[in-house]
Amino acid sequence: MTPSFHSQRRALLALALAAGAMLPAAHAQTAAAWPNKPVRVIVNFPPGGAADQLARAIGVPLAEALGQPVVVENRGGANGNIGGEAVAKAPNDGYTLLMSSGGMVSVNPHLYSKMSFDPAKDLVPVAAAARVLVFLEVKPTLPVNNVKEFLAYMKANPGKLSFGSPGNGSSPHLAAEMMKAQTNTFAVHVPYRGAAPAMQDLLGGQLDFMFDPGIGLQHVKAGKLKLLAVGSAKRSPLFPDVPTLDEAGLKGFDADTWFGFYAPAGTPAEVVSRLNREINKILGSQAVKDRILAIGGIPAPMSPADFNMRASIDGTRFGALIKARNIKAE
Repeated sequence: MTPSFHSQRRALLALALAAGAMLPAAHAQTAAAWPNKPVRVIVNFPPGGAADQLARAIGVPLAEALGQPVVVENRGGANGNIGGEAVAKAPNDGYTLLMSSGGMVSVNPHLYSKMSFDPAKDLVPVAAAARVLVFLEVKPTLPVNNVKEFLAYMKANPGKLSFGSPGNGSSPHLAAEMMKAQTNTFAVHVPYRGAAPAMQDLLGGQLDFMFDPGIGLQHVKAGKLKLLAVGSAKRSPLFPDVPTLDEAGLKGFDADTWFGFYAPAGTPAEVVSRLNREINKILGSQAVKDRILAIGGIPAPMSPADFNMRASIDGTRFGALIKARNIKAE
């Protein structure tokens, strides 16, 4: 006897419900077994920069904690968008993570009229790594020894000084734009594909100054660069005698950004929670603290929700600066 239409429909509905019930269970099993293979961390900036150094400093102890290799891969370009897109479109199984400056999430949507992904929707915050400060450094031959002299020299030579950055809209670039806006001065911006090549040209004398995200501090200590100020709300513990730009007269100056780990949207909550727990623990270890402090950063253990909130606050303040200065991606 041929089954009735209604009985066939009931059977199909029962099958669909059973299949739907199995999906969360399968997802839970995947999360429970995680990790059972290497975890890849994509750094969306070239080797040698702050994001790269943070990923490698945390990656080694993270591999030990997870019992699986953590492989760091650099995919720079488009102010972090290339690496960001790669992770946003990767499987959300916990085996692909992103290490990025907060700017890719909070700044790039203000810079680019069109992006191939939405950082706020296609990525989830996993764990902050560090608050990254920027340090105002000048080449040794520039005839200035403090912020007051530097600003006076720049004012007397409009357009004759040049500064480098890891790219349009990067935190070092935005720091310089903040300074120019507050002091009504002008200098030529030279964007690079990362902080490391910009630093090389500052050391070589092709650039006059730079807001350094910490990778050049070894050269400051060696006397190859002059450190004039910190572009942070607070002094750096590494250089307690160096004033902030706020103290030097640029009231409210704060160009700090938060670097950290992200995962593709939909990554199991249990995996995100485990990663957050392990990374926060690693940030408390003295060896990793020392490595982060050496590049002028401040370890920043926090929850994914707090990390997300920081990105939102940065998006508002940096977005206003980008609009006021008419900064665009190039």
